[in-house]
Order: sequence, then C-alpha cells, then structure tokens
Amino acid sequence: MKKAIHPPNAAKPLAPYTPAIEAGGLLFISGQIALDHEGHLHMDDIATETRQVMENIGHLLRAAGLEYGNLVKVTIFLSDMSHYAAVNEVYGSCFTDAPPAREAVAVKGLPRGVNVEISGIALRG
Repeated sequence: MKKAIHPPNAAKPLAPYTPAIEAGGLLFISGQIALDHEGHLHMDDIATETRQVMENIGHLLRAAGLEYGNLVKVTIFLSDMSHYAAVNEVYGSCFTDAPPAREAVAVKGLPRGVNVEISGIALRG
C-alpha cells in the first residue's frame, strides 16, 4: 500500500505527480525546486535557492514523521557544475552525521529555469 504525502506548507506540484509517496517503509521524495507553497521561486543566489529546496524536502520529511537523518539516497541535479560547492555547503548543513548516498549531475535544463533540483529516498526506522 502507498500513501501520498502532501502537507499544506509544501510547494504545489507543477505537473501530474505527488510530492512524496510512502511505501514499504520508504519515503520517495519527488524532485524539489526552490518553489515555496505560495508559488514563489527563491532564486536570489544559489545558496538561497538550495536552502528553499532543502526546506521543501524538510516539509515533506516532517509530514511523514521523518527528518533529514532518515534520507538514505539523494540525487542533485544542477544547471551547471559551477554551483557544486555552494550547493554542497547548504546541503551539508542539513546533516549532523552520515549524510545519505548521492550523486550530483549537471543537466541541460530544469523546470522553471531553476539551477538546482533535489530528489530523495528516506527510510523509516
């Protein structure tokens, strides 16, 4: 059985998908961009953008009764690898120890012209 996770403080999907689905003790988090729950993009700089993305992920985790430490796998999509260090600085601040396995890749384009999108898988327990 699967359960949709879509808290009121989460960004509204831009396409036909669910922000997070819980199934079999795992939480699958769809790619999050710097869009807040009111529909505003936060793109002043890459640190601000990444902070909003991580806040969005945090909202979804908390709605499922989890936290950043429950993330076991993350994928980071970047518009340009020149953002790698700045994204890592903000992203890394969300973890106290044993950050999740992950990859970071540069892609040709991202939704709404953003510079970073992050998806993840979290484990309950």
